[in-house]
Amino acid sequence: MRKITPFFLSLILSLSAAAQGEQASSSLMRSHLKMYVVVAVLVIIFAGITLFLFSLERRLKKLEDNSK
Repeated sequence: MRKITPFFLSLILSLSAAAQGEQASSSLMRSHLKMYVVVAVLVIIFAGITLFLFSLERRLKKLEDNSK
């Protein structure tokens, strides 16, 4: 019962939040295209982190091969 109660509570809260519809702030952001800027920045950050992790993996693999 303890695990089910938070689930139903979050379900009810999410349904009430979805029922509110589009707010003025979201239409304002869309009208100024700021939402696209935020998405672009997030994509650039994600791509940078991905490239960093791939280069780090390549360096580690090279070091492991040299140590064998």
